[in-house]
Amino acid sequence: MNNHLIVHVPDKQPHDLHHQPTVCIFASAIDPKHANQILRRLNQIAPLEDLRHVKRIQKKVLEGGQIQLSVILCLASEGDNQLDSVPPHLQELISSYQLSPFITKVCKYAATSKEEWQEQCKFWPTSYHPRTYNIDGITGFSEEDSQSILKFMQSTVELATSDDLVVNAALIVDPSAKQLISSARDQVYAWNNCKDNSCSRKPELSSPSIISSRFDPQEPLHLNSSSKQLKQPYTGVACLYPWQWAQKKYHLQSSNYLHPLQHAAIVAIESSAARDRCLFPSEGNSEEKYLELDRQNSSWTSSPAKRQKTACTNGEDDDKLNSHGQTSDQLQARPYLCTGYDIYLVWEPCTMCAMALVHQRIRRIFYAFPNPNAGALGSVHRLQGEKSLNHHYAVFRVLLPEEALHKSHT
Repeated sequence: MNNHLIVHVPDKQPHDLHHQPTVCIFASAIDPKHANQILRRLNQIAPLEDLRHVKRIQKKVLEGGQIQLSVILCLASEGDNQLDSVPPHLQELISSYQLSPFITKVCKYAATSKEEWQEQCKFWPTSYHPRTYNIDGITGFSEEDSQSILKFMQSTVELATSDDLVVNAALIVDPSAKQLISSARDQVYAWNNCKDNSCSRKPELSSPSIISSRFDPQEPLHLNSSSKQLKQPYTGVACLYPWQWAQKKYHLQSSNYLHPLQHAAIVAIESSAARDRCLFPSEGNSEEKYLELDRQNSSWTSSPAKRQKTACTNGEDDDKLNSHGQTSDQLQARPYLCTGYDIYLVWEPCTMCAMALVHQRIRRIFYAFPNPNAGALGSVHRLQGEKSLNHHYAVFRVLLPEEALHKSHT
């Protein structure tokens, strides 16, 4: 099984199960018959705004079947050791119900997994809300899907190491058909990608044969576990050193210079767009209509119903396209950017590339090696968990040995 080689990267930094961050709170045992009145009053005078995941009341079953209820009164200030430091506005409540405050601890952050939630409840009961959507792979891949993912990733590594200098590479794939949509390498500098300045030409459409002709689908893929720390700096990788172009002081007229934004993911996106323009030609002001469609749907999410949306035009434009051999059915099949596609990257993308993939509505991102300098999907930031974004993708790391970057090519 190769499933263990594909690891989901959660959108929040997981905590050590046995050493979770905690905060101190004032609590007190209460008479069950007064629970509702006390709870309503506490929610008014001492709401727990920063601890919404913590349940206000703890229920314990004592020996003999007797039930004991305890309630959180309020947060305890840092360094509070004396019970007389309970805020004055709670003293009246304490006196009215003859409460006996004590200090205890609760977990500071909401659980990100069922296992973490179970550990949290050992301190004080908390709530756990698993995700309501399901993205293939978060709970495991089938053997067939695992083999497909590993072969696409190995193809990406071969593309990244196909020249003298190791750079980042990207493959955009339609997972429903296992079809290659576009492929690219870093093009920040011409010598990163080619020796005859042909990189400055318009991106050509990639052929699915880049995959099918390179690997035997029946041949198993054997990989070792990946090292945590890469032995070489790989200074040619644009996402690892996004500001390196500024330090080299190359000029626009230099034959060694292309563009500082031409990271592999960006170039692959450009190639995907070029492919769409070729497969779904349009004329007139259709491009403006696509831009308007993008503005109208700026609040799209990754829900299945919205992922199926495609760009289309009105009947008048359909007639124009039919006169050029393009049917309305073909036009309606035009994908909305890269909605529903996967992207394979050798290195974890930087923030610029990760945001570009948000705007492209990419569904899943697979990368092989972490980016300790500028990684946006696990190493430095976790952009996939940013709630303010209007699209979210799932992120996976494919565990490859560093030796895969140095294999000889035939």
